[in-house]
Amino acid sequence: MTAALSFRRKATNLTMLTLSAVCTVVAVGVLIFILGYLLFRGGSDLSWDFFTKLPVPVGETGGGMANAIVGSAKVLLFATCIGVPIGFLGGVYLAEYSGARAAAAIRFVTDLLNGVPSIIIGIFAYTLIVVPMKKFSALAGGAALGIMMIPIALRSTEEFLRAVPNNMREGAMALGATKWKSVATVIIPAAIRGIISGMMLNLARVAGETAPLLFTALNNQYWSPGFGNAIATLPVMIFTYAIAPYEELHKQAWAAGFVLLSLVLAVNITARTIIASGTHKAR
Repeated sequence: MTAALSFRRKATNLTMLTLSAVCTVVAVGVLIFILGYLLFRGGSDLSWDFFTKLPVPVGETGGGMANAIVGSAKVLLFATCIGVPIGFLGGVYLAEYSGARAAAAIRFVTDLLNGVPSIIIGIFAYTLIVVPMKKFSALAGGAALGIMMIPIALRSTEEFLRAVPNNMREGAMALGATKWKSVATVIIPAAIRGIISGMMLNLARVAGETAPLLFTALNNQYWSPGFGNAIATLPVMIFTYAIAPYEELHKQAWAAGFVLLSLVLAVNITARTIIASGTHKAR
């Protein structure tokens, strides 16, 4: 190897390593910048009142988004009750029972559903739920977000189940377990950490959706008991306050954005931690 060729290879390696490091710093820096900017713009409105009190009329001091925080939790809870069971059972069927042709068709349809714009799903839920009920509700909002959760829940469940070694399936069958019993008692428990983390990431993905909720849950400035009435949610409140012509509402929108992003980030970190701990234990 000549000196020129060696120098060329070292220079290329150093250049690519530097570019990779710079891109990594930029990617991480974007998130840090967004979090810092949200905190800078809305930090003054982050207080105990923000988490415990209702919104106040423009011009009055104080107030918070307690109803929107609780409303988001209720809508996401109902969405989880719809999207997780359907996606989980569909993933189990796809990974353990379906044939090659059926699996290909299901994956194709699931990918199509995952690619449907969220606003279209909002209009769909509005037509099927809001119009017949003649009112906006947390049920309609949860149903819209639940539909969005189904494809990711299904595909993540399938992937984690397929990652379970075949010798575990064969061992369960060799001991006399039926197919469904081996799946329920051996395969699913082996993949449960990954499945749970996938569901958490799925929940974090839909937590910030706004368009479907504008068509279904709408908004509410007060407490909304039950699931049958219009309800406030953080994404919609952020949108409503951000387009309002009042600076105090803009500050609360920034604060709510910081809270929402922090919650999503916390869910993502928790899910990654679960995956990592499961990987280390497997080793």
